[in-house]
Amino acid sequence: MNRNAIQDLINWKSSEERKPMVLKGARQVGKTWLMKEFGQNYYNSFVYFNFDEEDELKSIFETSKNPHRIIDLLSMIAGEKILPSETLIIFDEIQECPKALNTLKYFKEKANEYHVIVAGSLLGALLAKPKSYPVGTVNLLNISPLTFDEFLAAVDPSLYDYYVSIQKNQQIEDIFHNRLLEAYNYYLIIGGMPECVASWVKYKDPAKISQIQHELIEVYENDFSKHNGKVNSGRILMVFRSIVTQLAKPNKKFMYGAVREGGRARDFEEAIEWLVSAGMLSRVYNVSKMEHPLSAFDKLDQFKLFVFDTGLLKHMAGIDNGAILLKSDYQFKGPLTENYCLQQLRGQFEIEPRYFSDKNHEIDFVLQYGAEITPIEVKSGEDKSAPSFKKYVADHQPEYALRFSKRGYRKDGYITTLPLYLARKTRELL
Repeated sequence: MNRNAIQDLINWKSSEERKPMVLKGARQVGKTWLMKEFGQNYYNSFVYFNFDEEDELKSIFETSKNPHRIIDLLSMIAGEKILPSETLIIFDEIQECPKALNTLKYFKEKANEYHVIVAGSLLGALLAKPKSYPVGTVNLLNISPLTFDEFLAAVDPSLYDYYVSIQKNQQIEDIFHNRLLEAYNYYLIIGGMPECVASWVKYKDPAKISQIQHELIEVYENDFSKHNGKVNSGRILMVFRSIVTQLAKPNKKFMYGAVREGGRARDFEEAIEWLVSAGMLSRVYNVSKMEHPLSAFDKLDQFKLFVFDTGLLKHMAGIDNGAILLKSDYQFKGPLTENYCLQQLRGQFEIEPRYFSDKNHEIDFVLQYGAEITPIEVKSGEDKSAPSFKKYVADHQPEYALRFSKRGYRKDGYITTLPLYLARKTRELL
């Protein structure tokens, strides 16, 4: 599979400011594959150590903080000499050995000629705690499920070549528009989990995809009880299982009372924080003003929560594949489409997307690009009526106003209509 993160790792390798690299992201999004693929293709060799599988590894870090001594011992275990800048050192499931995580500081300070990359499931939840890792002495990279462009590269390389070539204000021929919409529909069903995409490429069997998604959700729910620490695992599970209900509400705003009757912020705040830190949920805040800088106007008590992979959300909501493929209207079509758009928008801009909601307006997403504020309307079909969005655009006349829908790429006055499949190219097309 072609993963965009490989380019980030290539840049990291050649950077003069390089520090040990920490990959964050939910379990099963492809971190281990990425590290090995990178080591195999961009280094003379790589050595791989898994703290979950090899308990005795931990003793090395318990007895020494000297990175050169640690390298000597790891070389003996690996059966090959670890060379500066030529051998990639990979630590997997590093959350099982907090001392190894802390040793990264000494690699940065005393042995930065060695290239070290680490990952672990639910590492985000660990990193969210101060004192649990060496702040400022590591590089961080978020790894997510495959985005639409990565999915397209895996399932239809020739269509991907066309997709990459699409430029600003380009007329997209009907034949390609229809093929890309079809690929978009498949992405809603399959999502971006590497195992699901690989299975689709190999077998083209929707039942297998559904089975994998079911098993992944079980794995995650089991993880909640294993890695909870101080946070009540039952509450984490309740929040996670409430997401479909939360998004099905007309305003999609997260309500504590929808998790449990009479539920309060203090009951579930930590559980939400844990799920967001672990990469399982994405939180989008409501802003009181659509002005630069957006984050200054966050209403911290008003937010929406989305699932990190659209295919998993589709499975959790129990949506039938036929409903997506046959263009029928179903209750959850809007939330699923918004979840997809957020998944594609995240990581494109330095400031994470927000939304705006007051008595007169309802704007699905708000982007900050430089000092420009861009409102976004998400439509799950071809319909373009959005009085609140149009009123906002007419009143404020922003430089860009985007509507994602199944219609073709066109500009109508102040509003640019982008086909949903181009959400991943938003920044490039602005």
